[in-house]
Amino acid sequence: MILVLIGYRGTGKTAVGEILAQRLQMPCISMDDEIVRRAGMSTPEIVEKYGWQKFRDMESAVARELTARDNIIIDTGGGVIERPENIEALRTNACVVWLKASVPTIVARIQAGTQRPALTAGKTFTEEVSEVLERRTSIYKIASQYEIETDDVTPDQVVESIIELWQRHQPARNTG
Repeated sequence: MILVLIGYRGTGKTAVGEILAQRLQMPCISMDDEIVRRAGMSTPEIVEKYGWQKFRDMESAVARELTARDNIIIDTGGGVIERPENIEALRTNACVVWLKASVPTIVARIQAGTQRPALTAGKTFTEEVSEVLERRTSIYKIASQYEIETDDVTPDQVVESIIELWQRHQPARNTG
């Protein structure tokens, strides 16, 4: 079984994934880092050179490959849920946890970051976050089995909640 973290940028997937990896003694693999490694260029460079469609194609390939593994934590990119086939792959033999945060929290956490190109043209950063999050919220809900608010809690508190969910989600083990 795998543990999958989904959610918008800035909801804590990377920080929580790193702590979970230590606590559960499982590798945590960032889908975005894997795409960047394979492409040999940053996400903005991929998008500038090939467009979002190519990035999403690469993301789908990585999702299929990673979900074929076992005993790993996957830190997904925020838009992985945009394709139904990714949701289907991510839910296979998995515990899918949606990390949620409000628009002001997300903006405060990621506004200074330069790792991602804009998703919408002609919008302020806050407007973009709000618009994209509104569009994706129902999809995150469908894709996830569990939801955790990250606004007013520490990554360690989020990890504690996920570990409880993970333990409950595990199939019953034969002890006889």
